[in-house]
Amino acid sequence: MRKSLSIVIPAYNEERHLPACLDAIAKQTVMPSEVIVVDNNSSDKTKEVAKRYPFVRVVQEKQQGRVYARNAGFNAATGEIIGRIDADTIMPPNWVEQLQYFYSDDDHFQHYAYTGGSDFYNIRLPKVASWITAQLAFRLNRALLGHYILYGANMAIPKHLWQAVRNDVCHRNDIHEDLDLSIHLHRRGYRITYQVGLHVRVKMRRVRTNRSELHENLMWWPQTLKVHNNNNWIIGWVGAQVLFYSSLAVPIIERIALLLGRDPLPE
Repeated sequence: MRKSLSIVIPAYNEERHLPACLDAIAKQTVMPSEVIVVDNNSSDKTKEVAKRYPFVRVVQEKQQGRVYARNAGFNAATGEIIGRIDADTIMPPNWVEQLQYFYSDDDHFQHYAYTGGSDFYNIRLPKVASWITAQLAFRLNRALLGHYILYGANMAIPKHLWQAVRNDVCHRNDIHEDLDLSIHLHRRGYRITYQVGLHVRVKMRRVRTNRSELHENLMWWPQTLKVHNNNNWIIGWVGAQVLFYSSLAVPIIERIALLLGRDPLPE
């Protein structure tokens, strides 16, 4: 029997990206039970864009920060499963169907959170960048933590798992809230499945536009480990520095790709 599924999308000034995200949901082979866009004090037309879609419910969250927007959406969700994506996520047509198939197994529904990776749709050679990101986000974090992590742009969690940990999760804006949620789920004895085939498309942000914001975001990785008393935060710190300075090579790689005749995907 199919479980009901809510999709939660935290959003802050996402009027540019939200239409493609919601259009992809509209094309699902199986529609979710509900779609919740959490407007986190947007100053653009995020809320107006969301309201154009009849299947979307807008929830307001006044406390600024992705963790607060996520929590508001998760708490408002009525589905037995809560899917979580970002406002720039473009999911494949069978995304909901894949999740419902996974959670048709009662053991999965009782004990597992579910996540997958992504491809970047606004850079050249996206598969290469996505493979590197997957090794760091999933493989390295598994080595550091002893378990897979949830990826906020492409994940799902049964509602009763959320209810079990929602009073445990950290409420702060200087750590990765999806990594924090993963740690608290694991501490409660739940498991996280990383499905390589569950891929979405997302936008690579900050690399070209805001280097200081990129560095800050990367440094949330070791900070999250440190907050949870994981001594491997030093490795995370080194990894964050490597990622930051490696990102300087992105324009060079893209120029080479252009010379080889590979055009970029549209932003």
